Amino acid sequence: MNPVRKRRLIVISLIVLAVGIAAALTVFALQQNMTYLYSPSEVEAGHAPMHARFRLGGVVKEGSIHRVPGTLTTDFVVTDRFHDMRVQYTGILPDLFREGQSVITTGLMQNGQFDASEVLAKHDETYMPKEVADAIAKAKAEHRIPAAAQGGGTR
Repeated sequence: MNPVRKRRLIVISLIVLAVGIAAALTVFALQQNMTYLYSPSEVEAGHAPMHARFRLGGVVKEGSIHRVPGTLTTDFVVTDRFHDMRVQYTGILPDLFREGQSVITTGLMQNGQFDASEVLAKHDETYMPKEVADAIAKAKAEHRIPAAAQGGGTR
């Protein structure tokens, strides 16, 4: 092999190697930033990552909201009507947050409860985000409960 061809082969090999490393680092970074949605039943079953951020979706259980006086800390329970998950959030809650409301919280599990860093709520009490409705439907299927037995739905 002549020196020019050898030099070109080395340069092309280095470029391919650099592109491969850049692609691998990009994929790794994207995977670290992804947050998947889980229902309380899936968290109880151990499907959610215990030391990584994820989204918890469901309905705020009636009678479960407790605000700590003098602070912005609020404790409440998110349920998919099969399992409940205690959530703690410090911050200003959305104006539309209330009992019986569909919510999606983002955070991580700590000491047996979900510590939320973000809470999202939808205004119409009959609306349920598609992801939450799918998670509840999946929980119903796993528990073999007929769809008519539980209230709630999507529109």
